[in-house]
Order: sequence, then C-alpha cells, then structure tokens
Amino acid sequence: MTKRIGIIGAGTAGLHLGLYLRQHDVDVTIFTDRRPEDYAQSRLLNTVAHHAVTLERETKLGVNHWPGEEYGYFCHHYYIGGPQPLVFRGDLKSPSRAVDYRLYLPRLMEDFLERGGKIEYKELKSEDIATLGTRFDLVVVCTGKGPLGQMFQHQPDHSPFDRPQRVLCVGLFKGIEQSPTRGVTMTFSPGHGEMIEIPTWTMDGMGSALVLENIPGGDLEELGRVKYDDDPKAFIALLLAKLRKHHPTVAERVDERRFDLVRDGRDLLQGGVTPTVRSTHVSLGDGKMAIALGDVHAVVDPVLGQGANIASYAALIMGEEIVAQEVYDERFCERVNLRRQDRVLAATRWTNYMLTNLRTLPMELQKFIFDVSQNRCLADEFTDNFNYPERQWDCFASPERMAAWAATRIQANDAARPRARAANA
Repeated sequence: MTKRIGIIGAGTAGLHLGLYLRQHDVDVTIFTDRRPEDYAQSRLLNTVAHHAVTLERETKLGVNHWPGEEYGYFCHHYYIGGPQPLVFRGDLKSPSRAVDYRLYLPRLMEDFLERGGKIEYKELKSEDIATLGTRFDLVVVCTGKGPLGQMFQHQPDHSPFDRPQRVLCVGLFKGIEQSPTRGVTMTFSPGHGEMIEIPTWTMDGMGSALVLENIPGGDLEELGRVKYDDDPKAFIALLLAKLRKHHPTVAERVDERRFDLVRDGRDLLQGGVTPTVRSTHVSLGDGKMAIALGDVHAVVDPVLGQGANIASYAALIMGEEIVAQEVYDERFCERVNLRRQDRVLAATRWTNYMLTNLRTLPMELQKFIFDVSQNRCLADEFTDNFNYPERQWDCFASPERMAAWAATRIQANDAARPRARAANA
C-alpha cells in the first residue's frame, strides 16, 4: 500500500520527518508559504543550537552539511553573577553546532526535493482542512500559523504560564572574539536575566548569537523594547553598557569598534514566547487524523536551547512509527505520543523550572550551582545532559533529587581518586 503523508510546515520538525520518510520511500508532501530562495533576504528566524544528538540524526539523514568538528562548539562557559561571582566550564562529549536558519532550512528543503519529496508553496486556509483529509493518510502539523495549528487545544496541566516569562532580545553579532575553546557562554544576572552567547555560522562566516533573556521589571528589560532601526548607534551603546554590567565575561571579548549586528536590523528579533503544550492529535473526519509535531505540540522558551532538538527527536520517533505501521488512527497517535512524551515534557518542565527559579535562586538551586561549579566532573555531566532533557528533569524535579544528584556523584568521584592513585603507584 502506498502511504501518503502531508506535512504542514518546513521547519526542523517537518523537514527532518520528511527526509526520514523519503529514506523509506514514503510519498511525502510538505506545505509551506516560503520558497528556498526567499530566506536570504528574510528577517532572522531564531537563534538555534543543535545539540550533538541532533547532529547524529542529521548525519543519518545525510544532511549534516556543517560538521560539528569544523563549525561547532565544544563546551559551555558559565558565569553566575552576584556578590561572589562563579565562573566555571563544562565540556561536551561531542560538539554541538549552530547555523543561521536562513542557511539551514533552504539547504534541507533542496535536499528533500532532490530525494523525491514534494513541496506545495501556499498558505493553508480553513476550507483546505477537509481536502487534506481526503488527500493524505495522515496530516502532520508542525506550524501554528493558520487554521490547522489552532485546532490543537492548550493543555493547562503542562502549561503553567499565560504570558512570556522573559522579554527577548535576540540577534546575530560580529565583533565578539571567540573563547580559546569555542563554546557557548551562559551568563546569569539574578533578578535581571540570562544571556546565551552561541558561536553561530552566519551568511558572513562565524559570528555570535546573543540570546538575551530579560526579566520583566529588571534592569535588562529595555533591551527588548528599544528599536535598533530607530538609532543603531544608540542601541549598540545601550547593549554594550548592559553587557558590561550584567554579562562581563562576554563584554570583555567585545571589540567595541566592530561590535554590531552582522548585517542590519533584520538580524535582530525582539518579543517573547509563552511556553505552551498542546493536545497531540485531532480528528479530520472519516477516520483521518491530524497529529501535532514540533512547536505546535510543545513550544519552550529558548533559554536552554531545547526547542529544535526535541522537535527533531519527536520527528524521528514519528517517522519510525509511520514506516512501521499501516493504520494512522487514534491508537497510532497514542503510540507516537507515548514514545516521545518523556523527552518533550521533560524539556518543557526543566525549562519552566529554570525560568521561574533563576529569578530568585532558591537555596537548593544555589547549592546545586555551587556544587557543580566546584567539581569538573559534575560540570561536564550537567553540560552534556543538555542533549538529554529527561536526565536533567530527573535531577531538577524536586529539591531532594537535586541534592541527591550532586551528592552521589561527589561521593563516587571521591571514592575513585584513591583507586586511581593506587593504580598509578
């Protein structure tokens, strides 16, 4: 039986799913309102880091065009501000990587087309829903734009916020010297916000994405309100002043003569994200289903860089089930959701925990951060677990778990030292 799958949206989720299905000769059509050639002149889409586990999936899909060893980064540098700032590093077992999506998405669209996939360039309307149910055995919805995205209901049990928790200012910048070991820098200014500096391959070569997560009411909030295009020099001067005050380990690497957006105001995004989990599937009638994937299913704040990575993970899970099964009914949707939900929900819960608790740093989180900062083995494991949000949530789900996570590892490390000394004697 020929399987016919329709995918709404050409982001990470839709393209990774489409590419996987083409590897297995499944008939796939992707719907999007943007052609590959449209991306070059578009506004910045996001600042996305793909963790090592996602690069592994890209390699299997044959689309790892920017290998981590050349284009990636190898560690996280941490700075936690306060009366006695903490500065430490954690290494990744394998490199992660960030590429401007205005380069990434059109390249993968071309790969998909070359492998026999079909793309229809149109904006879907309400009257198209019934037609999709007759054209395809299953409709996968990866974008919230349009009537299909609105069909998936908000799930309050997994969505504690009704508004953005940070005022975002996100851009691609030049004039920031890379660290001696290229890595992401995560800096925290309690009560004011966080910033993630990500080495990113841009249209002009290697640059730096700055993801400024500004707490409403804090000293950094205005960065999400002041417009670059109104007065570029004033915006850059304001940003430099805030970096010096709140994110000094990045500010010290800035060449102020060159520091600016990579190209122009299109390289900057401002706004906010309301973290949301939605229902997993809806009926299109006549036994046909639409199933949510990617941001339609779960959208997270970018503070921990989980969104595209859980979208890719869930896409491959869904692809495996589509290939393995013949009937795409409610039971099919349940099976997909059971396989993906631990990682997806863990990523949302861990991110939401950090959004809430980085404001005030409760004692259990302060103790956890201090323990990690003083023990390189803990810092390395914590850093590499950005690949595995379910492992992070195993740690952060309760104060007792946080204390046990650190204590058991410190104890194991202490026990291992005498054995190592004896073996080397």
